[in-house]
Amino acid sequence: MPPRLIQVIAPPVSAPPAAPAGATLRSVEPAAAGSRSAAELWAGVHLAAAAQEGWLERLAGAAQRFTPRVSLLPPDGLLLEVRGSLHLFGGVTGLRAALDAECRQRSLTARIAFAPTPLAALAAARAGQELVISDPAQLTGRLAALPLGVLRWPEETLARLARMGVRTIGAVLRLPRAGFARRFGVAQLATLDELTGRAPQRLPAFRARERFRRRRDLLSELTRHELLHAALAPLFTALDAFLRARQCAVVELECRLLHRHAAPTRCVLPLAAPAADGARLHALCGEYLSRQQLPEPVRACELRATALVPQRPVARSLWQPGEHGGDEQAAGGDLIERLRARLGAAAVHGLVLREGHRPENTWALAAPPAAGPQPRAAPVAPPRSARRRPLWILPTPQPLAVQGGLPCRGGALRLLGELERIETGWWDGADIARDYYAAVDLQGVRLWVFRERGAPHGWFLHGIFG
Repeated sequence: MPPRLIQVIAPPVSAPPAAPAGATLRSVEPAAAGSRSAAELWAGVHLAAAAQEGWLERLAGAAQRFTPRVSLLPPDGLLLEVRGSLHLFGGVTGLRAALDAECRQRSLTARIAFAPTPLAALAAARAGQELVISDPAQLTGRLAALPLGVLRWPEETLARLARMGVRTIGAVLRLPRAGFARRFGVAQLATLDELTGRAPQRLPAFRARERFRRRRDLLSELTRHELLHAALAPLFTALDAFLRARQCAVVELECRLLHRHAAPTRCVLPLAAPAADGARLHALCGEYLSRQQLPEPVRACELRATALVPQRPVARSLWQPGEHGGDEQAAGGDLIERLRARLGAAAVHGLVLREGHRPENTWALAAPPAAGPQPRAAPVAPPRSARRRPLWILPTPQPLAVQGGLPCRGGALRLLGELERIETGWWDGADIARDYYAAVDLQGVRLWVFRERGAPHGWFLHGIFG
């Protein structure tokens, strides 16, 4: 007798009943969010006083020996995710002691708290409560008594909540979410979600700045500059490989020559543009070394580069250097650096234009322009008076002799064109009233002269045309 086939028909699965009109559906937190919070433990470090510039970064660099997940919250906050590091430092107690020792070593006073979310740990530390909250279920209850000021919301928001009688985290968490968002904005509501673990908090990861530092001890003490230049070659070769591997460039180099008794001789190389070519930097360093006076023979040399920047290759011109302005920016940077090395940084300047009508105040000395492509501004026609201005303007006008009512300079000058009258500066006590002329002397040199409109109506030389 063949076996009988029994077909079992399952009843259809009915859809969940529709929510009544006007009902509010509460969103269910995904399980992943809860498990993520339970798997993390954050240490919040709050400095009692805002750290001086650079100290917070140094503390963050030292904190990377505890965990690679370090974030900065300037000016006085530091966050570390330490769940995986507790067994290496004797639990929370040992880790707190190690962090506190790092702060004391830098003369910093800090409060340290632990919580499943980064903002909760930092809020507790800001409040001076060195809490240890390891269970996410206890997070809201342990934070309820903390003042709202630890969240660092705008003062206006805190004042409005205080007038409502809401001064603690627990009180604000009991407010209706929809009404709170309408009155105070979604940004503060998002902060509360990050505080309690309803939403993850995105933190920028801290990465210590890379620096180059190499030292070479010499087999014998050297005094000749050419031998020192050759001894530095391996250091610049290492610098070239270091920069190429990281696709970085330097904007300043420091070479230190160490002596037996005297203080180290420092040789600083300021660069007109970021550079990564070790051979070019080595040649430039030789120019600087040739000007150094050594107090003693050199027994060791050291090369340092603390400011690294991303390297951005510059597109080369189609034309050869010198043709139609080809590669003029790169050539200008090399020229500025060599002039600085041979003449000193104080002897190389750039020129900038300044607003004003007094000719002696319309320009000023500045740092040389950075090499590289510069944005091109739309061409603007200069004013009519600017076309008559000479490129070489004397810092102080020179008085001229007068003969027959005309200025003289090795003979009577011949005035050209019409005058340009300048009257300005009455508001600052350095007012001028002058009539400017273009003039030609007996040798055919074009000059820019003026006559004072007030007594004694003297004539002065103020500029020379090219």
